[in-house]
Amino acid sequence: MPRSLVLERKGELSLRDIPLDMDMGPTDVRIRVHTVGICGSDVHYYTHGKIGPFVVNEPMVLGHEASGVVIEVGAQVRHLKEGDRVCMEPGIPDPASRAAKLGIYNVDPAVTFWATPPVHGCLTPQVVHPAAYTYKLPDNVSFAEGAMVEPFAIGMQAALRARIQPGDVGMVLGAGPIGMMTALAALAGGCAKVLVADLAQRKLDIIGAYPGIETINIRDIPAADAIAEATEGWGADVVFECSGAAPAVLGLPQLVRPGGTAVLVGMPVDPVPMDIVGLQAKELRLETVFRYANVYDRAIALIGTGKVDLKPLISLSMPFEDSIAAFERAAEGRETDVKMQIEMPS
Repeated sequence: MPRSLVLERKGELSLRDIPLDMDMGPTDVRIRVHTVGICGSDVHYYTHGKIGPFVVNEPMVLGHEASGVVIEVGAQVRHLKEGDRVCMEPGIPDPASRAAKLGIYNVDPAVTFWATPPVHGCLTPQVVHPAAYTYKLPDNVSFAEGAMVEPFAIGMQAALRARIQPGDVGMVLGAGPIGMMTALAALAGGCAKVLVADLAQRKLDIIGAYPGIETINIRDIPAADAIAEATEGWGADVVFECSGAAPAVLGLPQLVRPGGTAVLVGMPVDPVPMDIVGLQAKELRLETVFRYANVYDRAIALIGTGKVDLKPLISLSMPFEDSIAAFERAAEGRETDVKMQIEMPS
């Protein structure tokens, strides 16, 4: 049995052996896991024991942002071989489902997603994964960057849902990891500039170091005043709500230009109020994001060509034996931490 990071129950983690299904099919690959990022959802399961209807009722291996090395391939796999450096898309849909046939497999009710109860995650030495959702990394992309593809894919999904036009002015509410990823994806997608609003100045300093990003500390100036000043009162072409905060959702109509777009990326813990008339009065288009679909190749290409540099967002890498301490630190929510990662033993 592999030694893994196990969430035993709310608030309790352990490093221990746990039985996992490691059987391979002809279209699967076996991967030695190298690097795993700590996601906000992992931390939320640790601190709250649930996210919406997904409840931790039995021990579960955490982790879903991963890279590694292929060590075995199924008989029908052609595009991968032993020794390939890869990252893995953690959601596995039913290819025969109606959602998958429509190209929106991320909302397939039958999808199994790493570290979403009752599915085990990847903070374990090896995983077996469908080759179709395993992607070879370019030689110049590190394992650490490979493990960043998963959160960046959410930003990519948001940018695609926004239907950005070249030269658009974008705005992101929330400078957490997903907010930062969304801002970079929006720039790569064609925005001339992106304004990022948050309360945490240290996080704003990190994302503000990127060319094309302007920051707004909403302790100093309301987001609506800042975007009005930046656009001569017109508003942003597209606003990405990445905080999940109820006041931010309610205030969206004040930020978007007439006929513009608001994209809901952050996930509020509870239902929040929304200004429907405010949205209607400007005929705003409202888009929503749930994970991602068909974007991993694009995300890897942007990282591989240097169009998007995610390295400055990797705050800390800790060895697997210190995984519990890493999660305890992640739960603190330090302003200087963006993405923390765990490196598995070789």
